[in-house]
Formats: sequence, structure tokens, C-alpha cells
Amino acid sequence: MVVSSNIGMFQNENTWPTYVASHSTDEFHRKFDQAIEEVKKDFGKSYPMIIGGKEIFSSNQFQVRSPADKNLVLANFPLASKEDVLHAIESAKEAFSKWSITPYQKRVEIFRGVADAFAQNKFHLAAILSFENGKNRLESMGDLDEAIDFMRFYAEQLEINHGFSKETQSANQNEKTYSTLKPYGVWGIISPFNFPSAISIGMTSGALITGNTAVLKPSSDSPISAYKFIEAIHHKLPPAVVNFVTGSGSIVGRTILESRLVDGIAFTGSKEVGVSGFDKFVEAEPRPFISEMGGKNPAIITKTADLEKATDGVLRAAFGYSGQKCSACSRVYVQKDIANQFVEKLVAKTKALKIGKPWEKDVFVSPVINETALKKFQRASEIAKKDGKIVCGGSVLSDSKFKDGNFVEPTIVIGLPKDHELVKEELFVPFLCVEEFDSFDEAISEANKSNYGLTAGIFSQDKNEIESFFNRIEAGVTYANRAASATTGAMVGAQPFVGWKESGISGKGAGGAYYLLQFMREQTQTRCE
Repeated sequence: MVVSSNIGMFQNENTWPTYVASHSTDEFHRKFDQAIEEVKKDFGKSYPMIIGGKEIFSSNQFQVRSPADKNLVLANFPLASKEDVLHAIESAKEAFSKWSITPYQKRVEIFRGVADAFAQNKFHLAAILSFENGKNRLESMGDLDEAIDFMRFYAEQLEINHGFSKETQSANQNEKTYSTLKPYGVWGIISPFNFPSAISIGMTSGALITGNTAVLKPSSDSPISAYKFIEAIHHKLPPAVVNFVTGSGSIVGRTILESRLVDGIAFTGSKEVGVSGFDKFVEAEPRPFISEMGGKNPAIITKTADLEKATDGVLRAAFGYSGQKCSACSRVYVQKDIANQFVEKLVAKTKALKIGKPWEKDVFVSPVINETALKKFQRASEIAKKDGKIVCGGSVLSDSKFKDGNFVEPTIVIGLPKDHELVKEELFVPFLCVEEFDSFDEAISEANKSNYGLTAGIFSQDKNEIESFFNRIEAGVTYANRAASATTGAMVGAQPFVGWKESGISGKGAGGAYYLLQFMREQTQTRCE
């Protein structure tokens, strides 16, 4: 799909919709099946860090296991020491001067080449991701598509803006003045488990394509997909322009945040880690910190809503990838007139969802990522049973089919007090709270009673309600009557992904026209004749 005429020729990758449109979904699944068998051959492999352009292996390793089957050891990665991280940062610092003056046209060429390579190998990369973080086939392919989109979109943005350099109005006749954006230096990239390809590539690409160097720390739950990007790109760059360091947040993340040689941070993760990281990073001096820090995303269902669209949209937003998206719908406000009908229909659809190994065809509900998420789900379910009513789900799945993975039931809760902790706190598991409202004003008020402001949706046939929703809702990414997903599924170039309030710091969205500007600072250049 072409985004718009003023964004050049950028097109979203859109793999699954393309197969659907051409009536060739069987071919999609055949290719995915083949990729699964190929990926299995690499299980248990040891991977290196990349520091200063060199592969660094270590006997001090951690294992990456599949959340869908914890018996599967997918990979072994080095546990970096503080010295390893400092070496990566220093190497990036040394590489900056050369990379920063590389013509933007060359940087564009490199990223388009890597995007094309990813597109050619997308089924293999998606299959890795499905094993690694437990996304089903369509979610995994969507993650890869988004990664490809980020590289191509940012390349295009750099190109159509001429490297972000332009002549300005001259103050005097004998002067020529230019405004040019220049890179800061070394960026620390700290990426999450839930989009191990798209988010790690999106943030790292933002830094590198604008002339910065980078040190990437992936989530220890899902480092393979991030490594595949580094493997594809680092040989195309001068040594040490990009560095890849794996290990614990307490060592790797902390060392990056505390280093005075790091000029900027791009972070995606929890609010607690993001806020504390921001405080630490700017403690000594002001430096840019780009963050996206989750959400408690509402959907409003009014009495005029199309309930088929509303239940489909909420279902997909709440339980796609088991609620482990920053944009997942975790609370619904439904008008009392239709509340029973809405809940009954939503519960029926939820109970019909297929739970299973994410790489298997037709599975919708995948596992949660780790033991911490499992315990968070168990605690939430116990509280919900006591303070509200669970109308669907609520249990950890532990029979023979599920015993080796982190599987839980998609859960719907009603009857909780409006200010209850489960209605307010981000859980990052498939857990949906449904609340009732009388008036539209009440719905907007309750939806905005959150410290978060990432995504929000509405289902209504009343144009005035929809307009009021867009005017008054406190969220960065908003949707009306979107059956494909009430709050998730933003597309690069079309729907910049930006968090308000405590969901973000910079107020500029990934995949949007203003994102790259955050990785650069302006310099005015005046030449006198």
C-alpha cells in the first residue's frame, strides 16, 4: 500500500495481506513450514557479541529457551562484563568521526540493501522469531515486515529531506546560511523482548542511518533476531559503527546508562525501567533520551457500536501475542445498554481461540514470555477472583499439551472497582478488564484516568462521539471502528507510534516523519563572501 504522495514511493511490506489478496495462503504456510525445519538445524548454537567489528565469544554464557517449549535450547549468548560494554562504547566513539561524515546517500544505500536481504529471507527470520519469543506465524511475519518497513521508510525520509540540510533565509546580502542536522555521537539502544526484530532494528536504524554509531543491547529473552540484523549489517559498515552486547540489564544496561561517552539513549520497555534510566542518564548533563514505556490502553464501546466489529477489534487487540504488546487493549469501557450483549459475544469469540505452539498453523494464542510473566498472570487472576468476576479464562494451562511452555488462558474480568489496581497497572499478559459506563463523558473521563497515554480505540456509529473522542482522548495513537484491532497494529509511515504522558518522553513517533530528527542536532552554517 502506498502511504501518501508526499512520502515518495515507500510501500509497507505487508506479507500476509499480500498472500491473502492473491489467494495463496497455502503457499505462505508451505514456506513457513519449510523455514521451521531449516531453523531447527541451528538450535543450541553459540552466538558472539560484536565489538569493534570483531566477533567475541565467551564460555560465560546464558541460554535462550523457547517460551512455548522450555526444553528447546535455541541459542547460547555471552554474558558481557562491564569491561566488554565499555570496550563497545569506546569503539563506537572512535568510529563516529568517520561514519558521521559518510554521505547520506551511502547510508541510504546500505539500509535499503539490508532491507532487501531481510525481505528475501523473511520466512526464515520469522520462524526464528516464532520459536524465540513465541509469536504465532502471522505475528512473527508482521514483526519482520515492520523491521523491513523501518529500514526502508527511514532511508526514504533521509533521502527526500536531502540529509536534513537546507539553505535558509540570509540575514545579509554577503552571507549564505544553511541549517543542517548533525548526529550526536554514540547511542545506546536498549530493546525489549516483544518485538525483537522490529523494535531493535527500528531504533538502531534511526541512530545509524543519521550518522551516529550505536551499542545495541537486546533483551536476554530474545537476542537471536537482533543478532541476525547485526550479522547482516555490520560488515557493510566501517568497523565498530554498530556494536552488539548481550547480558543482564544490571550490567550491560546500567553501564550504557552510566557512561559519559554515550551521547543518547533509545529505549523501549517498562515505565519503571525507562523513568529510572532517564533519571540516571541526564543526571550529569542533558542528553537525548528517546523512550516508549508501555500503556494501559482503553477501548470505548458505545451503544451505537457495531458489536461484531467491536468484539473482533477488542479480541485481537487484547489477546494478539497474549497481550504482550505495549499497545495491547487491557481495559474496555462499554455502555450499560449493550454491556451484557458485548461481553457475551466477546467471551464466546475468546473461548474459540486456538491456543498452542506458535509456529503451528492456525494457532492464535501464544505463550507468555517467561516465569515472571506467568507469576504476574497468576497473581492478577487471584486478585480478580476476589475483587471481581472472571467470565473467561483465569488459569495457567499445565496439561500434557502445554506443560513445557508458559501457556495461560486469555482472561476477561468484569465487576472490578473503576480505580482497581488491575484496571490501572500495566500487566503485559492476556488479561482484559471490562467496565460499564452511563454517559459518553464518563467513558472519556475514565479512559483518561491513567498515567499512560499510548493507544486508544472507540467503536461508535455516532460521528459526534468519534470526533469528541479524537479531540479529548489522551493517547498518541488512536483508532475508530477498527475491527482489525482496536488499539494495536500501527503501520510504519501511516500511523507513527508515539506515547503521551508516562508512555513516552520525546513525543515523536517511531515510523513517523519526525522520528529521525531526534537522533540529530541542528547546526547553523553561515558563509560570508
